[in-house]
Amino acid sequence: MAQTTLDEAPLELHDLAAHLASGCKPASQFRVGAEHEKFGFRTDSLTPVAYEGPDGIEALLKGLMRFGWNGVYEARDGGETLIALNRKGANVSLEPGGQFELSGAPLVTMHDICHETSQHLKETKTVADELGIGFLGLGFSPIWRRDEVPAMPKGRYKIMRDYMPKVGGLGLDMMFRTCTVQANLDFSSPEDMVLKFRASLALQPIATALFANSPFTEGKPNGWLSARAAVWTDTDADRTGLLDFVFQDGFDFEAYAAYALDVPMYFVKREGRYIDLSGKSFRAFMAGQLAELPGERPTKTDWEDHLTTLFPEVRLKTYLEMRGADSGPQSSLCALPALWTGILYDDEALAAAWDLAKAWTTEQRTALRVDAARHGLKAEIAGRSLQDVAKDVVAIARAGLKRRNYLNGGQLDETVYLSDLEEIADSGVTRAERLLDLYNGPWAGDARRVFELAY
Repeated sequence: MAQTTLDEAPLELHDLAAHLASGCKPASQFRVGAEHEKFGFRTDSLTPVAYEGPDGIEALLKGLMRFGWNGVYEARDGGETLIALNRKGANVSLEPGGQFELSGAPLVTMHDICHETSQHLKETKTVADELGIGFLGLGFSPIWRRDEVPAMPKGRYKIMRDYMPKVGGLGLDMMFRTCTVQANLDFSSPEDMVLKFRASLALQPIATALFANSPFTEGKPNGWLSARAAVWTDTDADRTGLLDFVFQDGFDFEAYAAYALDVPMYFVKREGRYIDLSGKSFRAFMAGQLAELPGERPTKTDWEDHLTTLFPEVRLKTYLEMRGADSGPQSSLCALPALWTGILYDDEALAAAWDLAKAWTTEQRTALRVDAARHGLKAEIAGRSLQDVAKDVVAIARAGLKRRNYLNGGQLDETVYLSDLEEIADSGVTRAERLLDLYNGPWAGDARRVFELAY
């Protein structure tokens, strides 16, 4: 895309907000996008997988092309590097430490999403088995040191690696040693966006507890049930967190745009290459005042790229991204989108969910973010155990999915994907606690046994 010069009309705040608002659509057009990451490892040595080599990540990407995936390339060192794949609205991509990600196509039902996820895991396993690679679904790398994890050759990640230590203590751990499962959902109007944003942001720690699945660091218990969630509390305060302004009167698309505008930049992309602008002001860029880009103002694509560098627990783009959960077994990869779809795509469920959380204070929400990561469903909020709140949340989601009444070929509705979460909520025992029980029992203190749970 051509750059915007100083002679052209600059982007204004209302233009940035209008981009976000352009996501509004009728409920009949709502879709759900599911994303998940997983750790690749060498099945013979349980070590991370490098990008290069005949049995590395690049070879895995190339191998998947037999299933109709198309390559996505990035200019590098006079050539092109394969960094991702796409097919019919879905993408396979790489996180900084080689975590393998599926960003699914926007789909209507949870049955569609679970089919897409199963197909991806089956295809990936077919190629990975040939290369001696396995995959593990956890929120945090259980045994590897940070310096053991190879860096993937993507330009934006080099910029982030250099910048992270300047703004937080655990940003590099976030990049190289975490995996998540996410869901992306639509909104119909400014008012619908605000209500969905507030409800999902307030309840994100409940998802953190329900999906907690990262109790080990470098082979030992780390004191957390979700080490992934703990890492985000010390990554970069400018671009993470629970965004208290979302709960304030007058919040709208323009308020979020103003917040995003003041988050320091990472980069811009020009002619296929990333230009390091880490720490620079997007406002100064809009005024044409960046020395690194003399005579330029940002394009709409620059704004869209900038929005991807914000990492709050719920992120607004032209849709809402739920970002609070650890990755896990295949059942959890279907459960996370089912949970949020049941809550956010049914008016009665959405109202009930917001009712649960609307009286919580900033201080209570902030404390719960940490307590949920450390204590899981044994945390408390507003005089209630998080387990009790989680039971209510899962029940609300179940009712919402029931009313949607999307049936699969076996005439089962979407509530079947909540069964694992119902068991966790009813028992109060998270996946992380079950792993700790195995570690302290049959595994006899050997965290490497967790790799027996690979996909």
